Amino acid sequence: MGQCLSLFTTFFKIGAFTFGGGWAMISIIEREIVDKHHWIEREEFLDLLAIAQSLPGILAVNIATAVGDRIKGTRGSVVAAAGTILPSFLIILAIAIFLTPDLIKNNRVVSSVFMGIRPAVVALIIAPVITSAKAAKLKWKTVWIPFVVALMISLDLGLISNPILYIVLGGLGGFLAWWIPQRKIYRTKR
Repeated sequence: MGQCLSLFTTFFKIGAFTFGGGWAMISIIEREIVDKHHWIEREEFLDLLAIAQSLPGILAVNIATAVGDRIKGTRGSVVAAAGTILPSFLIILAIAIFLTPDLIKNNRVVSSVFMGIRPAVVALIIAPVITSAKAAKLKWKTVWIPFVVALMISLDLGLISNPILYIVLGGLGGFLAWWIPQRKIYRTKR
């Protein structure tokens, strides 16, 4: 029960104090799970992150569910997901009860707060990208790939702008990068 409570409070805190969605939460989740609590290793976290990204749904909830499952099984996944979802639910409920859309749009203080949060959200999104690139041991000769893919997706040119195409191509490229050296090793052993 103690570890489940710790999982819930950790993900509740992350859900309550992170703006900008799942990507902004990744560096904070990594710091809490890997560095502070030492529940899993960094490489395993990156594997879970890759799985969470490939699943449909909200990235923060997916990663919380995966980490919770890894630490405490089904109970851990439910507790971690609830911890991530509950703060947003409560905040949205309070906004719906107390604030009207006109009050938010026309309030200079609220607008200024949201404008001030934007640069922090961008930094929170860039931080896990850099950390993931370092952990994946990306070299300068391959770092261009994510930029080209992001550009192609953003151009909205029909089929070549479909992210699924790049997921499939990335998987195929990864398989070939593994298979070709394996084939050479197999041939030399014969």
